[in-house]
Amino acid sequence: MDFLILPDHPAAQDLVARTPALAAAEVIPHASGRPWLLLRPLWTAADEKAGGEAGGRGDMERPGPGTRPGPGTEEGAGGRVRVRVFGSGARRLAVLGHTRPSAERLQHLLDQAGSLSALDHAARSSVGCCHLVASFDGRVRAQGTLSTARQLFTVRVAGVTVAAGSPAPLAALTAAPCDETALACRLLTPYVPWPLSSRSVWRGVRAVTPGHWLELAPDGTARERRWWQRPAPEVPLSQAATAVRDALREAVRVRAGAVGTLSADLSGGLDSTSLCFVADDVAATTHTYHAVPLDPRNPDHRWARRAAARFGPTVHHTDLPHDHSARLFGLATGDPLADTAGADEPDGGEGPLNWRWGGPHLRALSRTAAEAGSRLHLMGLGGDELFGPLPNGLWAMLRTEPRAALPQIRRRQLLNRWSLPATVRGLADRSDFPEALRGLAGRLTGPPPQRWQVGFGWTGESRMPAWSTPEAVDLVRGALLAEARAGTPPLDGDRFGHQALEFLAVEGTTIRQTARAMARYGIAWEAPFLDDRVIEAALSVRLSERMPSGRFKPLLTAAMRGVVPQEILERTDKGEFSAELYEGLARGKEAAVEMCARLRLGARGLADPDVLRTALLSPSDEGRYAAHLESTVAVEAWLRSPHTDPAPLAGSGPTIPLKEAS
Repeated sequence: MDFLILPDHPAAQDLVARTPALAAAEVIPHASGRPWLLLRPLWTAADEKAGGEAGGRGDMERPGPGTRPGPGTEEGAGGRVRVRVFGSGARRLAVLGHTRPSAERLQHLLDQAGSLSALDHAARSSVGCCHLVASFDGRVRAQGTLSTARQLFTVRVAGVTVAAGSPAPLAALTAAPCDETALACRLLTPYVPWPLSSRSVWRGVRAVTPGHWLELAPDGTARERRWWQRPAPEVPLSQAATAVRDALREAVRVRAGAVGTLSADLSGGLDSTSLCFVADDVAATTHTYHAVPLDPRNPDHRWARRAAARFGPTVHHTDLPHDHSARLFGLATGDPLADTAGADEPDGGEGPLNWRWGGPHLRALSRTAAEAGSRLHLMGLGGDELFGPLPNGLWAMLRTEPRAALPQIRRRQLLNRWSLPATVRGLADRSDFPEALRGLAGRLTGPPPQRWQVGFGWTGESRMPAWSTPEAVDLVRGALLAEARAGTPPLDGDRFGHQALEFLAVEGTTIRQTARAMARYGIAWEAPFLDDRVIEAALSVRLSERMPSGRFKPLLTAAMRGVVPQEILERTDKGEFSAELYEGLARGKEAAVEMCARLRLGARGLADPDVLRTALLSPSDEGRYAAHLESTVAVEAWLRSPHTDPAPLAGSGPTIPLKEAS
């Protein structure tokens, strides 16, 4: 969903007037009459090169140009904007996305608020997943969600700060070139750590920090203000479980009320299965889909069939057979040197895709679900991060619940074969976040950590692939050291809280990218576990009850008791998908090797084509090989797409570096 947010400033009005692609947009004005929200999807250079299909934008039903959509405008197929505007005069609040706002309550908040900060209550009480944007006596407050499933980006243009729900329109507006450092960071595996993960692949385009709202002042400057703090993990399991159950029910109910028919993954795992039964519980018409595993011994298929047999009349299930023609990360053989922006190439307006590997399956599923009548697909992203054990949870628990922590530490020590001295050193470590960034900068090309190595630090142990060039490594190392020198704060003052929010932001980016890439098929993709209220409920539970020994996701299990059949909640085994991985690697090897002939990453000095080709012909048995390959192919495919260097929108002005207001 592309939209722009403008400050109440004459330069913003001039920018719209002299940029035809903006002047044709639907406008919601400030009280001054100047443009505040531009809601029409922007026609970027990437769309033009792709034949106008990117994002499926051509068939959106909208009000005419220059008009204000009325309250209740729906978001339907493919990301059609659902916006509701409350208030009048100098104080207005727009809600974009899936939520259930109370007009009377929001009007009261607007009337009583003495400042933009007083709208924190509206942010803390909203359900679902949405952007909130307020125009308040000439000042603007805008925010996304904690997980970044709804995110905001900014850029300075024509002397003012402009914000958007996606980096793509801002990059097109300023003709922003690629950020080589950000591209190098995307090669990190298994994930890009905070704050490097927030770095846009276009220079000058910046992401707003999770838990903060963006203020656009009347003079065109901008600053971030924190509005959210992680709840203290003090709530008993039974109470937190009730809060999680209520939040999930409301999350699914809101989406069903907005679009009617839903669809959902039913992998057989607890996360997706829980969402399917919540949809059943609230009587939402839902089509569930299970991708049949290649390995017949994979228990996920058996558990998915058991779940499907217990659904009520509003839930309809379909098994999807394994597609043996799927290629490595969706690369086609034949002409791997050509641009990949064909009819089936996903929209890259968010940058390289986190889930490049699953692209063919996601596209096929989107078509199938849309044909069945679904307008919104539910995924279980975020379940592992909210309900599973995190590496540094023991470090945090030792400081909040030492008596409960000691037995769990001992069990994990024996299970993972940690040495006692290393365990004690890790638990006693008090290094701060900048120290952690400096430490990671020195380990980028080192061997990956082994299971027996203790890891209670602020950051994960991300590594660069063997085929990355020294120049690429230097760029990433320099970025980490620069953040350390700047004293960039973590997402939370506690290591556990920081890591939870960091991982949730990775998942939020994934669902945001997926939603944009799949929009052309007429279906939205969302992850209810990533809603703010669900996150708050899950993070409030006591750490000792969140990760007790010998129990699998106890908080989610408790929350779903009475919703999910007990036999499914008692499952102890877990599916394994190496068969799909190795088949994809084998079938896609030829295209990937051909890709090395004119590697765009090589032309930019970020990867060595010869080393990559050798790795493809003689695959390593090192566990991260496939993950390294996935991130590399994702960046390479994006570099071949029309999104890489967007041409400027006609009439746009010069870019000015962003400076936060003091």
